Amino acid sequence: MKKSLIALAVLAASGAAMAQSSVTLFGIVDATYAYGSGSVANKSQLTNSGYNASRLGFRGVEDLGGGMAASFWLEAGLNNDNGTGSVTNTNNQAATSTGGGLTFNRRSTVSLNGGFGEVRLGRDYTPQIWNLAVFDPLGTAGVGTSQTLNSSLGGPTTVRASNSIGYFLPGNLGGFYGQAQYYMGENNSNAANKKDGNGLALRAGYANGPINAAIAFSETKFLAGNIKAVNLGGSYDLGMAKIMAHYNQDKISGGNDGKGFLIGGLVPVGAGEVRLAYSTYKIDTVGADPRTNKLALGYVHNLSKRTALYATYARLSNKNGAAQALNGAVTGVNSNSNGYDFGISHSF
Repeated sequence: MKKSLIALAVLAASGAAMAQSSVTLFGIVDATYAYGSGSVANKSQLTNSGYNASRLGFRGVEDLGGGMAASFWLEAGLNNDNGTGSVTNTNNQAATSTGGGLTFNRRSTVSLNGGFGEVRLGRDYTPQIWNLAVFDPLGTAGVGTSQTLNSSLGGPTTVRASNSIGYFLPGNLGGFYGQAQYYMGENNSNAANKKDGNGLALRAGYANGPINAAIAFSETKFLAGNIKAVNLGGSYDLGMAKIMAHYNQDKISGGNDGKGFLIGGLVPVGAGEVRLAYSTYKIDTVGADPRTNKLALGYVHNLSKRTALYATYARLSNKNGAAQALNGAVTGVNSNSNGYDFGISHSF
């Protein structure tokens, strides 16, 4: 009898603890047949992440009481076409991990949340990437990704930063939102590049009803030249379509500057959605200003809330010495490139 009472007490205590915390396994598996053509070489491949970036993640939250909570987020990129993991940048500089195994390169953070907002520590998305991602109808995956991101001079911290300390405003500010982030390259104080990889970034926006708009600034320090980025974007939901646009500018002190914009939209069609965007990016150099323009058109058909079929077409035109190509193809200077993605994406 006494043992039974002890067992019941343990179970009750365990249940109370579980009620206060939770852990979730989540992910996306996205397989893509991708084809690219160029004036020099074409390429055909089965790859991944044509619609959504493939990933495997774990996230959890614990209720601390008094309106406070602790949480964690571990998210790894997956190359499901060959079973490998993705590389990660450890110090916000040129060096990266060798990859191959599972690395939580997409996000690895621990947070403290409350009425004051959220303090987040670890590897995370930088504020400057959000306007390029949120206000791009084709997102940041696949052949349709905007040239404001693909051509960006923003360096290693364009998308994510390691060793970061972030702060997010609380979500009850009448539609206003914002974040600040400081990240470190973690070099020795007596090294010539002691500040390489150190940076500060800010983002502020407003979302209410059909309107969403935001602006972001960042500066990352490097011995070869600091990189400053500023971008802004917005969207308006008309009901029958959502219009999106953004502008991005990158400046390297003592080096080249780059700037570009995107305009596009999303149009619901039955169980699916048409995605359309035009983007351009120009790099200011001495004697030439190479520019790449992209037109992207895609359709996503939702088989369920978690599974979708998709097809995307994109065409690049290069000018003034640019030679970018799509889906691994190779094209000559001032030549065009075409690319196609056909795939299936499943989330869990």
